[in-house]
Parts: sequence; C-alpha cells; structure tokens
Amino acid sequence: MGAYSVTFKPSVEKDLRRLPASVVSRILVRIEALANAPLSASAVKLAGAEKLFRVRVGDYRIIYEINQKAHSVVIHYIRHRRDAYRRLS
Repeated sequence: MGAYSVTFKPSVEKDLRRLPASVVSRILVRIEALANAPLSASAVKLAGAEKLFRVRVGDYRIIYEINQKAHSVVIHYIRHRRDAYRRLS
C-alpha cells in the first residue's frame, strides 16, 4: 500500500493549540504513521459515523476519514477522550 496524503480540517489547528507540547509531538508522530498505514491494527471504526475512524494517543483521540480512491486521510478532530465523540459528523 502506498503512502496517503494527510490533510487537516481547519478546526484541527485550534485543537492542537490547546494541547501540551509533549502531547502534540506524540500526536504528530502518530499522524505521520497514518500516512503510511491508515487502517492499522489500532484504528477503530466509529459506530454511528459512516466513514470515521479513531486512534488513541494517550488520553487523546485522533478522529479521521480515509478516502481509498484518492489515497488521502482527512483529520477531523484531535480531542481529549471525554470530548472526542460529541457532535460527530
């Protein structure tokens, strides 16, 4: 499987600014890994959302969508686990 392009929704920048720097660096490493393997063993499809997946990074969750035809991953949210599943689109 080839590398996927990773794009971010505009709200992700705001999500990242709210997080501690140590967490941000771990999240960015995990996002780079998503570019190579978006459906890794740690990816979980979200119930109630047709195309969304999530991966854990400590107490934080990366909510993303995979477009197989375009070979792209769109990051929707990066939030604490207590807030990650509210208002999913």
